[in-house]
Formats: sequence, structure tokens, C-alpha cells
Amino acid sequence: MASYPDARSDAAEVLVGPEAFLAGRAGGGGGASKAFAAGERVAAAVLLLGFLPLLLLAAAVVWVLSRRSPLVAHERVGQGGKTFWMLKLRTMWGREVRAGAPRFVAERLRAERVEAKRPDDPRVTSRFAAFCRKYSIDELPQLWHVVEGRMSLVGPRPVTAQELWEHYGEAAREVLLYKPGLTGLWQIRGRSRLSYRQRRRLDLFLVRRWSPGLYFRILLSTLPRILTARDAW
Repeated sequence: MASYPDARSDAAEVLVGPEAFLAGRAGGGGGASKAFAAGERVAAAVLLLGFLPLLLLAAAVVWVLSRRSPLVAHERVGQGGKTFWMLKLRTMWGREVRAGAPRFVAERLRAERVEAKRPDDPRVTSRFAAFCRKYSIDELPQLWHVVEGRMSLVGPRPVTAQELWEHYGEAAREVLLYKPGLTGLWQIRGRSRLSYRQRRRLDLFLVRRWSPGLYFRILLSTLPRILTARDAW
């Protein structure tokens, strides 16, 4: 049985891993870590190809319903503080119908004030979009970022510069040593119902106690969470 910290506990904030191990993992040095990174990118490519029919179908439905680009790109902070445009399936659009076809497959959206997820979010006006959010279909395009090396399958979730400043403070330096992950510890320990304070604790536990065992436990625990949509909206 995997042992994870309680998101409500302060214990995660006092668990500090060896600095040398942390630096070695973050820097990606050594043959073993390079092989691990290459294997992860191959695995992500296989997953992306496997989910491609579902993603194309979902994108087509979004295009028909919204008459907008099926993908959106949000600016997020990645490893080392470098920003990148993170892809997601569009799940928010106005009720007005746009004429004609969208000009782009993906639309870049500048960061606005980030709001916490809620089950009755008025910005989600489509039941199909709500379904995609609940079962994480909207996050499938992020597999591409793992393939290109900007993200990892497991890691602290990518956040905006505003979120780092407001909620992580000095601890942001530790989180940014790692690539952001497609899934992470707080995705299997509460997901949408967690506060930023709880997410921060779980992200810090993950980066301070990172190990291959923890990596694979999180990875294997993610699928049941997605299929049951537990704590997700």
C-alpha cells in the first residue's frame, strides 16, 4: 500500500530530501536519468498515438459546439522558470454562436486571474465540455509536451507565474527544479477539492521525496482516479 502525506497535514513541509539527489534528478545528468527521460518520451508518444482517435473526436465536437479553435494554449512556468504554452482542449466558450470556421487549431490565451475549479463553474456552458473536464480528456494534448521534453508524466502540476508568486513563495525554487507533470501527487489525493495550500504541500512532498517507486505509484494510481472521476469537476 502506497503511503502518501495527508494534504491537510503540515508533515509534508518538513520532509527534506538529500540536496545532491535533488540536484541530480533536476539536472538530468547521468546515463540512467537520460535513459529514463528518453523512455518517458517514448511512452508518452505511444500514449498520444493511442488516445489520438479520442482526442480528434473530442476536438471535432468542440469545434462544432463552439465554432472556435478546438485547442487553447495557456502560459505556464516550467522547469528552471522557463515559460511555455501548455495545450488543452477548449472547454470554455460563450453562449453566442460564431459564424465561419476558426482561424487556428489552437488559440493562445493570455493569463487572467486564475480561479479555483468548482463543480458549478458558469464558464463551462456545455455538458460535453464538463464531461471532458471531469474525465481529464481536456488534458490529453499535454502528452505532446512530454514527447517534446517540456513536461514529465509525473511531477508538480504546471502553474502560472501568478500562482507561483501567490501560493508557493520561496518554495517555488524547489518546484521549478523539476519538469511539470501530466499528473502528480495532488491529482490522486483530492484533485479539484484541494485548496492551493494543500496542493503546495503535496507538490513539495513530491519533489523532496522523489523516487522511481513514488513515480510509478502515482502513475498507476492516476488511471483509476480518472476512470472514476473521483474529486474531479
